[in-house]
Amino acid sequence: MKLELRGITKRFGDFTANDHIDLTVEPGEIHCLLGENGAGKSTLMNVLYGLYQADEGEIVLDGRVQHFSGPGDAMAAGVGMVHQHFMLIPVFSVAENVMLGNEATKAGGVLDLAEARRRVREISDRFGFDVDPDAIVEDLPVGVQQRVEIIKALSRDARVLVFDEPTAVLTPQETDELMATMRQLREGGTSIVFITHKLREVREVADRITVIRLGRVVGEASPTASNEELASLMVGRAVELRVRKNPPQLGDEALTVEHLTVNDAAGLVLVDDVSFSVRRGEVLAIAGVQGNGQTELTEAIVGLQPGARGSVRLGGRELLGSSVREILDAGVGFVPEDRSVDGLVKQFSVAENMMLDRSHGAPFVKAGSLQLRALNEFATEKIREYDIRTQGPSQPVGSLSGGNQQKVVIARELSRDLQLFIAAQPTRGVDVGSIEFIHQRVIETRDAGVPVVVISTELDEVAALADRIMVMYRGRVVGIVPGDTPRDRLGLMMAGMNEGAAA
Repeated sequence: MKLELRGITKRFGDFTANDHIDLTVEPGEIHCLLGENGAGKSTLMNVLYGLYQADEGEIVLDGRVQHFSGPGDAMAAGVGMVHQHFMLIPVFSVAENVMLGNEATKAGGVLDLAEARRRVREISDRFGFDVDPDAIVEDLPVGVQQRVEIIKALSRDARVLVFDEPTAVLTPQETDELMATMRQLREGGTSIVFITHKLREVREVADRITVIRLGRVVGEASPTASNEELASLMVGRAVELRVRKNPPQLGDEALTVEHLTVNDAAGLVLVDDVSFSVRRGEVLAIAGVQGNGQTELTEAIVGLQPGARGSVRLGGRELLGSSVREILDAGVGFVPEDRSVDGLVKQFSVAENMMLDRSHGAPFVKAGSLQLRALNEFATEKIREYDIRTQGPSQPVGSLSGGNQQKVVIARELSRDLQLFIAAQPTRGVDVGSIEFIHQRVIETRDAGVPVVVISTELDEVAALADRIMVMYRGRVVGIVPGDTPRDRLGLMMAGMNEGAAA
């Protein structure tokens, strides 16, 4: 099926998310939609899928103009979508999820679950998915859950299939399997729109590439284009993609974590007897698929998991059992994985967000009074130093782009006298240009002799920054390996294989 988007424009109030976008996807083509986070890629695909209605423009399938009032219309016309966050009911079986919203019935209106099972087996056999129709979705690995999403779309005869950031929750091996599946779908005549910001994946699987920046198409590229060429199209300027760093100058052991265990409210073990150490002047990257205990481990170190057991020592001082304030005052800088929830107060100004860690004393508060002059001078200096694109210190931080919001968090945390720097998902939702800047700051911090812990689900980021890599799986440490460990070996460890077997 041939897909044409003609002059698609979508506005949200005064903000134009898509500005007269033209896009053509040929039958049996993998067309990659590449752009920074916030460029308008997902908005455009949500228009195609009927979740949004365009303010201007039209959708054309095989020469016929379409009018979608909702996803049901899009699916009926042959458009399917595999979302970044799966749209599955965890406690339902695979077959029940596949038939949901498109229920087949027998005489008397009884659900025909046998037909749903047959359809799952048929599609699974055709593409080699090996998915059990009766398996409960929450018991399946993430990669298999994604196959269920694909089966669900194909069961409704989708001839145009949209993948929205599909590799965000996959191991490298699962990503490779997804790429193979996409090629199979292409060979069967399915048209694929692949939304991503990961350059390696684009060059590996795309037939054609369209680049979107600030809601507009800024160019097309061939998969033979270099990463640097694609990045410059995305950002609008030349970008240094490789992190330049010298070998680490290692100092004393600074952070020591021993037998750390965290349980949730129901008693489930989230962090299971974890031990490791970090020396001054090195970056330890913690890798793993999201949801394997990295978040809870980080929170335990900074005092956000009061029930944590074990030991966390910084420079010989025990931190476990201390308050968050005491831990921050001990010289711990912390970039949380979700800046919107834990890192910023969006209604506050840039300057006010710059002092969140130090709102209880000098230099910004004296005798209970806010020192506005000192705060504004400090914020102005950091805006310049960290190249934060803002109208000034008084601008609400929530009105900044995601990359600039993250720079505010980074600037605040790195402006203190640090004994430890922890950065969780430091470049999540950040454009390529800001990633370059943040990575440089992390390495500068390490070179200043500060121990650095980076938690990231992006293997490219882990490989770029790490001196050593600790891999977690289901709350446990699978192994700690050198920073130059091959990607495929890391992927096996992320899937639970121990260090020796993965090697």
